[in-house]
Amino acid sequence: MAVEEVRETEATEATEGAEGTVETGTTAEIATESAAEIVEASAEASAQAAAAVAAQTLYSIAPGYTLNVRSGPGTQYRLIRTLAPGSKVPIFCQRPGETISGPYGTTKIWDNIEVGEYVSDAYVRTGSDGYVASRCA
Repeated sequence: MAVEEVRETEATEATEGAEGTVETGTTAEIATESAAEIVEASAEASAQAAAAVAAQTLYSIAPGYTLNVRSGPGTQYRLIRTLAPGSKVPIFCQRPGETISGPYGTTKIWDNIEVGEYVSDAYVRTGSDGYVASRCA
């Protein structure tokens, strides 16, 4: 038996499905098909993640305020950037932190708006004095 025939036989045996069907092809063809399926599944997962982000509610920051974005839930954390007046932010999760007073009251709730980025909920119009998202892990 030639080397190619042995590889094809092994590939055929390796791809026998639960229903007893047999796919034939060389090892390279099967590997290419498997890679294509992985790429397709990855693209589908990315599309689902993008749709989830697109469906994320955006909340307005208080009009007329430039908002500091911090690396953690308090003013002692590093300033990462500022948000311009009129900006809108997603809230991925919330966690307790330093108590802050702002245009929307006094609160210890901090909103996670990006990985490692927090703003005080006292400056975000959520329509609630409590949590509007799950607690950050």
